[in-house]
Amino acid sequence: MTGHSPTPDRSRRSFLTHLVAAPTLALVTRAASDALAPQPADAAVPTLPAIADLVDLGDLFILAGAPTSALLALAVEADGTIRFRLPREEVGQGLTTAVAVLVAEELDAPLTAVRVELEDARPELLFNQLTGSSNSIRSLYGPVRQTAATARARLVAAAAARWGLAPSALTTANGVVRAPDGRTADYGSLAAAAADPTLAVPGGATPKPPARHTLVGRPAGRIDARAMVTGAQRYTLDLDVPGAKPCVLRRPPTLGGSVRAVANRAAVEAMPGVLHVVTIPTGVAVVAETFGQALDAKAALQVTWGPGPADRLSDAEVRTRLRAANPPPLLPPLLTPYVDAEFDFAFVSHAPMETNSAVADVREDRAEIWSGLKSPIVARETIAADLGLPLDKVTVHVVQAGGSFGRRLFFDAALEAARVSKACRRPVRLMWTRVDDTRHGRMRPATHHRIRATYALGEVLSFEHRVAAAETDFRHGLGEIITATAAGLPSGLGNATLAQTLFLTTVKSPYHFGLTTRTLTEIPTGVPTGSWRSVYSANTRGAEEIVVDELAARTGKDPYLFRRAFLKTDAQRAVLDKAAQEGEWGRPMPAGCAQGIAFHEEYKSRTACLVEIDTRDPRHVRVTKAVVVADVGLPVNPRGVEAQMIGGLTDAVSTTLRAGLHLDNGLPLEGSYSQFHWARQRDTPRDVRVFVLPATGTEPGGAGELGVPAAVGAIANAWARATGSKPRSFPLSFDVDFTPYPR
Repeated sequence: MTGHSPTPDRSRRSFLTHLVAAPTLALVTRAASDALAPQPADAAVPTLPAIADLVDLGDLFILAGAPTSALLALAVEADGTIRFRLPREEVGQGLTTAVAVLVAEELDAPLTAVRVELEDARPELLFNQLTGSSNSIRSLYGPVRQTAATARARLVAAAAARWGLAPSALTTANGVVRAPDGRTADYGSLAAAAADPTLAVPGGATPKPPARHTLVGRPAGRIDARAMVTGAQRYTLDLDVPGAKPCVLRRPPTLGGSVRAVANRAAVEAMPGVLHVVTIPTGVAVVAETFGQALDAKAALQVTWGPGPADRLSDAEVRTRLRAANPPPLLPPLLTPYVDAEFDFAFVSHAPMETNSAVADVREDRAEIWSGLKSPIVARETIAADLGLPLDKVTVHVVQAGGSFGRRLFFDAALEAARVSKACRRPVRLMWTRVDDTRHGRMRPATHHRIRATYALGEVLSFEHRVAAAETDFRHGLGEIITATAAGLPSGLGNATLAQTLFLTTVKSPYHFGLTTRTLTEIPTGVPTGSWRSVYSANTRGAEEIVVDELAARTGKDPYLFRRAFLKTDAQRAVLDKAAQEGEWGRPMPAGCAQGIAFHEEYKSRTACLVEIDTRDPRHVRVTKAVVVADVGLPVNPRGVEAQMIGGLTDAVSTTLRAGLHLDNGLPLEGSYSQFHWARQRDTPRDVRVFVLPATGTEPGGAGELGVPAAVGAIANAWARATGSKPRSFPLSFDVDFTPYPR
């Protein structure tokens, strides 16, 4: 491998570009964080910047991934096709489309010419192949652009050498290099010459300034949309892996239970189509000729189960333990008026449309795995160790997945498939059923919140928030990222626990509320947990936005104007103002109907949400209208941001109104969408308008986590105004209105 370095403005970035055999280019970019600009305080009692104002979790991702960001591959083929290998996972968030836009922009190529393919697990990428925390576009924006700009520079240099002209005399457009005299050469015809390592590229390559963008910032349809709506998109279980047989697991009747004995193994193995019955640590696997035969055999198994770590745990005990673990407010109200509030949030399933699944082909000397994975490096390392194989003998393919919301940070199905394949010595196609996914999948932790806010003379003097949560499991790569970057964290934070670090680098207040403090206390429960969309912010900031409304009421202020007076920056106020204007804040509503509004800022982005709710039918409370405004700095694909905001709104409608998990003696009662009440079409607002503000910066902020917290607050506030009741326990309607499936 040979290389050269261009000479950009090193006060902002440094680049390293490598050339490999064939027309494939790779590049590294590390973006420097802008200094936190001081903002004028409209409030009389300003709030000091929080840790997340100074450095957020996305910054830590970028810092940890910088040393290996060089390893991006882009190929220009002889037919003009441009292939980019993406070291992230596409789970429906539109990442491949946004990356294709960046590549096409810098190459001056048609978007239709770009193919984005998902990279296999590559341990040499270290911390640069984990998808999460609204960080993919933030971390890839510079490196992808530089990679494509370098490819374009080499293509221009190849044309210049062919024609005996200076590269500066040539122009590019629509995948073609053009000379002043009208001669043209398409990129495919130049690919081989551009890959020649002896080719000189005078002046190196510099990505376009935003002012020259023709694709970035303009709405683009998803490049995989047609495949998804026609059924052509291939997910894990669609893959044609020779010899792979269907596999399902009989799982324990409590979370984390173990197998003690199988009473009728021989009888089940003799059932039609059954090939193997295999015991693994998480249950009893059946491999058969068809999924139907595997499911029949699974149901017939007679298994004696060992206990799990949460066998006797139910909702009431979880709430009691969380309340007991949550410390009281540190600041007494003294002589000032105050608002005290406590909130409970239930466990929640990730519930992606595609359940956990994997294909595995394990031989004596090697293994090959296919699955939708957001942390494929950790998956590969864990599977190799579990199988007793050298790392270089295990290949893990990342497959586009049908949803995640944090669930696919863990790789349970891939590990199970590898274990079953090893035991039965044949390839297997393992599927979690919907009941498996809902009951035995990882959950958003239940939380309890205590908030005290003091105020006087129209000013908020202090805002204190104590959060107690079931412990969140971060053993999927986030821990290593935090450890690797601890030395660069603000004073004291480098010694904090992993959970505390994530909490403090994601949650912050956008308001000048005087002395503002937050603490997180986590308790182990034995319940399998994991990051859920917006992680700590959905509940924490959602609860805070409810208290903001209650503070406004105590001080006799309009909720929108109260927020406006205490927001810290003009950028925040612009988003809030747009939502209030477009949503016609304050318009008359029938009795039982009301508006709610809320604001959130995270990962260098900000959003406001205004909703209207109809509570006149208590059995079917529904959000009827929503206006969402988002400022994500530089929106690479505004249509993708719009989709993210709608997704966040749907998550908020679901978990605020009806969707949660009832934990009962060590297992959720819910087992399907008919029981886990995620919002259906009839539950979602018919009138939804999303406004993505034009570029307010030169780099993109995060969008994937952004849409949930403000929507949670807005829905709860609308419900409070419509019913006259204070929302304190979520979801608001949480009856067991179904007959649970047998354990």
